[in-house]
Amino acid sequence: MNKDIRILAIETSCDETSMAIVKNGKVVESLTIATQIKTHANFGGVVPEIASRMHTESITLVLEETLKKFSGKIEDIDAIAVTYAPGLLGSLLVGIECAKTLSLVYNKPLIAVNHTMGHIYANNIEHDIVYPTLSLVVSGGHTDLLILKSEQDMEILGSTIDDSIGEVFDKVARVLGMPYPGGPNIEREALKGKDTYQLPIPMKEENFNFSFSGLKSYVINLVHNEKQRNNEIRISDLANSFQTTAVDEVIRKVELALKKTGIKNMILAGGVSANKYLREEMQKLCEKYGVTFHVPNILYCTDNAAMIGCAAYPLYRAKKFADFTLNAKSSENIKKYIEENK
Repeated sequence: MNKDIRILAIETSCDETSMAIVKNGKVVESLTIATQIKTHANFGGVVPEIASRMHTESITLVLEETLKKFSGKIEDIDAIAVTYAPGLLGSLLVGIECAKTLSLVYNKPLIAVNHTMGHIYANNIEHDIVYPTLSLVVSGGHTDLLILKSEQDMEILGSTIDDSIGEVFDKVARVLGMPYPGGPNIEREALKGKDTYQLPIPMKEENFNFSFSGLKSYVINLVHNEKQRNNEIRISDLANSFQTTAVDEVIRKVELALKKTGIKNMILAGGVSANKYLREEMQKLCEKYGVTFHVPNILYCTDNAAMIGCAAYPLYRAKKFADFTLNAKSSENIKKYIEENK
């Protein structure tokens, strides 16, 4: 394909209203992110009704700002892409209706993008994804280990059987009295402490699935019991022990996958990939096995529309367009999505 392809992408799956213009699935020509974190911090987490209302209030302003940063005009756009799943239903619908309107008014094809695939393709912005590659997706909704054989051929090795690692970070942070979002606060507090608490290994089985609910429950019960006994809770040490235990379990499963597959490329994706300890441990593991490791810039780890534009590009090339019956899905089995888009 000789012509440059520019995609206007929209991401509203949770509490960020974001739009971007991405060229050829790689070059971010414009990006705007309007976050709602300060609002939801007052409630200790994202309130779906408030999130969708705030998306509605800011979506046109975000569009205007994105086009203002772009050197061309909206008529120069080749397609409109939008996150349709998974996420908060009301939030997703705001982005989808905006995308449908732009698609209709400017007669541009509409592309439906899975949010998880967006996180994976964020790795294409500053580095080229080399196939085959092992991909670990860690976020507030996902903990998935995949083999990317090509753009259209992927295989799920394992997923969480209960809570995602990002969800557990947030819930442990809350019980330790830290504000939302919990993950970054756990990381900051862990730097001040030491791994002194003996916490259970989340899942000892030698397979590729993950489980974090037991670890979460153990920490919650530990904090509750210590408070009942009027014992001091060493917040920094407990944060360090929790982070170490959770991340080490992820590293253990990735190491199993590297040994079994022999794959020499590894990418990290999702909001939790912004965690410095996880990034450092993954780098050490990959160096141990002679594996090339890449992780997106921090800006592209958390929810943003640039990653959606990247994930939309292979769908554009394959002419996999959506029609105006496109609807939001609060959850979507990633395995099913991969099978349907081969």
